[in-house]
Amino acid sequence: MSFTVNPIKFGTDGWRGIIAADFTFERVWRLAPLAAQVLADNYGSNVDHRLIVVGYDRRFMAEDFARTAAQAITEAGFDVLLSESYAPTPAFSWAAKAHKALGAIVMTASHNPPNYLGLKVKGPFGGSVSPEITQQIEARLSSTVSPSSPSGSAELAFSPSLSYFDPWSSYCDRLRTQVKVEPIRAAINSGRLRVFADVMHGAAAGGLGRILECEVQELHSARDPLFGGYPPEPLPRYLSELLETVKTAPGEGLKVGLVFDGDSDRIAAVDAKGNFLSTQILIPILMDHLVDKKGLSGEVVKTVSGSDIIPRLAKLYNLPIFETPIGYKYIADRMLTSQVLIGGEESGGVGYGTHIPERDALLSALYVLEAVVESGVDLSDRYTQLQEKAAFISAYDRIDLPLASMEVRSKLLTRLETDPPKTIAGQSVIDCLAIDGYKFRLQDGSWLLIRFSGTEPILRLYCEAANLDQVHLTLNWAKDWANSV
Repeated sequence: MSFTVNPIKFGTDGWRGIIAADFTFERVWRLAPLAAQVLADNYGSNVDHRLIVVGYDRRFMAEDFARTAAQAITEAGFDVLLSESYAPTPAFSWAAKAHKALGAIVMTASHNPPNYLGLKVKGPFGGSVSPEITQQIEARLSSTVSPSSPSGSAELAFSPSLSYFDPWSSYCDRLRTQVKVEPIRAAINSGRLRVFADVMHGAAAGGLGRILECEVQELHSARDPLFGGYPPEPLPRYLSELLETVKTAPGEGLKVGLVFDGDSDRIAAVDAKGNFLSTQILIPILMDHLVDKKGLSGEVVKTVSGSDIIPRLAKLYNLPIFETPIGYKYIADRMLTSQVLIGGEESGGVGYGTHIPERDALLSALYVLEAVVESGVDLSDRYTQLQEKAAFISAYDRIDLPLASMEVRSKLLTRLETDPPKTIAGQSVIDCLAIDGYKFRLQDGSWLLIRFSGTEPILRLYCEAANLDQVHLTLNWAKDWANSV
């Protein structure tokens, strides 16, 4: 029996592969020290020691792969701080900055299916490294002879330059400086606010309770390498229990549901009636809270798939707006060079200029809770108020459409390049933005974004329109267009 092992390629945020097929101890043993050396080559002049942070989430054998990476990095001549436990990926990004390390290597596959694991590389500034850095790592992989590798089951003999650290303590202290913790805690303890957190068996487990120092009702908090049979991604189809729990919870006080992905860098929320709220809704709420209640300012960074309400609100608040391709690394790059208030993407990643250039779901959750407590208004009601303020009401949805083959993908891409549609779902195309895929703006003010996965035969379709009926009409048109090839 034979099978194909995929090459090590870094995507929008790290390398990911199927455990035991693509993601193996031998490959981690080879990759980790090369990544450490690239960090040293690029950032070594800015720090006074050769220290690498190594961390992991709750995926299958993640701690074993982290120990293998730590040993390989140590044997390559680096000092290593290895995590004592699982923690959110943003906690390791913060640790890299707090410890003035060269960077961090994190074992996580974020929101991917349970059979995946991955490796993320973080820089000393506390965020994902640029594509130029990961390209250097890939180049070294293709030109370097692999070092000898220990067996995955062998006893690991650590050198004296390896030490352990608690990833939670400094991280929680840091997040407490960003919000007013006491009013949130008081609202929870008094029953005025009920918080339900679906941690999806992932690394956010116990996080809100640690930070707020009070009891928060968690769903799916036990470690489960199978994640209940679903990818740990904050999407409505995986959240039926949370939606029903929040909707039917008794009491007259405020209710908020919060959702965290597998490594706690993506967030979604649920309103008091059990409605799912993506970051298309949360980002405007967070913008308003940061500006109106906390008195902050700065640039607003959105991806090409972000809602049109974001620039409308930015204009009302007299804030500059900057648009990037999809992928938080582009937002992080902007945060390193500009004074950013908030940067976010529709898939759940949101980061803040007062923190680190990294999406952080626990910090976003704290801001959401702070906004609810200070306003006394349910999340959906607050969003409705902002829609009225911006004079903009819309609906949004996206679908991932599997294609028959990479050949079909190539044909569709050629068609978009040579003969793009002039009308879509009965609406004339008035503009096309091609910084990431093809975003068609239509005559009625709606838009359709067509993007391709870089590694799989998958077409990603995004649409925002005046109502859900129009959204689904447009998405169905796009599916029919794609299937016509």
